[in-house]
Amino acid sequence: MEPGFAVWMTGLPAAGKSTVTKALVALLKNRGVDAAVLESDVMRKIFTPKPNYSEQERQVFYHAMAYVGELLTAHGVPVIFDATANRRAYRNAAREKIGHFLEVFVDSPLAVCMARDPKGIYQKGKAGASTTVPGLQAGYEPPVHPDLTIQGDRTPPEDAARQIIEVLLQREYL
Repeated sequence: MEPGFAVWMTGLPAAGKSTVTKALVALLKNRGVDAAVLESDVMRKIFTPKPNYSEQERQVFYHAMAYVGELLTAHGVPVIFDATANRRAYRNAAREKIGHFLEVFVDSPLAVCMARDPKGIYQKGKAGASTTVPGLQAGYEPPVHPDLTIQGDRTPPEDAARQIIEVLLQREYL
């Protein structure tokens, strides 16, 4: 069995990760590829139903996400991680476990992310209702050498998805 591949979409909350993921899923489906999307908000409800977003909890959570991705790709299932993963160590651990791995940095300025704020994350952070928002109170470590950087505030999602497909094809993951 041919191993699957994994694409980890990282960036600040509201950078555009989910929007690019949706476009990527659509392009992959057009190629007959059905990818599993591991979206952090959905997975968090399973792994940590009452999250406190502490560093310890995040470490356990991202370890579990990487493990699920490792299992799926080992069985030939393509995986897209739609998750901030604010520490490089979380993403690097997944890269070490998954052979066919791309790290895609959806880079959007904090001001743009705060203006978008579809889930009200930054609003809660500014109001003091949350003290662990990456980019505000919690650090976000951008990738040092991402496989691809997408300008989330300037690149249309479909163009971003096409760029990801090109890298997957170049690396013969697809």
